Amino acid sequence: MKRRYLKMLQGIAGGGPREWSVYVLRCGDGSLYTGIAKDVEARLAAHRAGRGAAYTRTHAPVEILYRESRMTRGEALSREASIKRLSRAQKERLIDARARQGRTMAWDQSEESARAGTRRERQA
Repeated sequence: MKRRYLKMLQGIAGGGPREWSVYVLRCGDGSLYTGIAKDVEARLAAHRAGRGAAYTRTHAPVEILYRESRMTRGEALSREASIKRLSRAQKERLIDARARQGRTMAWDQSEESARAGTRRERQA
């Protein structure tokens, strides 16, 4: 296996630095896109410039609706997968719940509360 992949896998398994974020974007056509990044604003700029994910090349991203920060890469990938499994209605409730709590759209969340949020959404 290539050295860079081994390093990546070791970082995922060993916890690694808490520098990753999960984000949800609203695209120009109203669709939602979920991804992970170390720098969400730079990633949004890349999406807008056509250098992001294939999906956002044809569905221009407009705004960041939701962000969870301070995660390891493995935690961010896991949380991204759990958000992607939610229905659109559940994703919108997740976004709206944060807005009702008076939080800004870009906010930080610990690993424990991120997991608790997923459990609450599944129960709803």
